[in-house]
Amino acid sequence: MIANRLPVLRAERRWSQAELADRINVSRQTVVSLENGRYEPTLKIAMRLSAVFGRTIEEIFTPDPDDLALVRPE
Repeated sequence: MIANRLPVLRAERRWSQAELADRINVSRQTVVSLENGRYEPTLKIAMRLSAVFGRTIEEIFTPDPDDLALVRPE
């Protein structure tokens, strides 16, 4: 599972889940699922979140260390 800072970033701006959803053109349920870790964002949604918060994707999302362990660099 990918951890994220969405609730913190959203709270800093005093945005509701519905307002964030409107800003990135998704449903409020999608924002709820992202914040609760039930849904991993598509690249398109991750890029929208990056743009709306003015942060890099890596500053918003933290990958699962077990998933990264599957990577075999050259």
